[in-house]
Amino acid sequence: MERGLFWLPLLALFIWLTWAGWNEYQKLEAYKVWAAQFERSKYDVYAVLGQKGHELTWGLPTRKGTVNLETVSLNDVQAIRLLVNDESVSVDAVPTKGRAVLELTCADRPAPVRIPFTEPPIAAKWAQYLQQSLQG
Repeated sequence: MERGLFWLPLLALFIWLTWAGWNEYQKLEAYKVWAAQFERSKYDVYAVLGQKGHELTWGLPTRKGTVNLETVSLNDVQAIRLLVNDESVSVDAVPTKGRAVLELTCADRPAPVRIPFTEPPIAAKWAQYLQQSLQG
């Protein structure tokens, strides 16, 4: 009897892990369908991001697809900043850990656009790429 009670929480943990894996798989499959329309894209748990020409689109990944989509034209972007833990950092000296945000200041929006990233190095690569797109 005691052994059965010992294994019950472990069984519940395995069931939860299976559900979490299935849920994440469904998110990735929905992302693949969404990302097919873009030239360049990224997926992480905080946001999905896609670029097609001068249009940048991002939103929140879910099992049913991307929700809360927003789009901005790179033609309207005046400045790009990389924030790690809410502090501005240079793309040349990016920490490996921390919560990264790509902040875009646009002419047609009163507040800057903030796109979250789980890894600062990936955010830095996007910042560099977008800076080059603005200059070119």
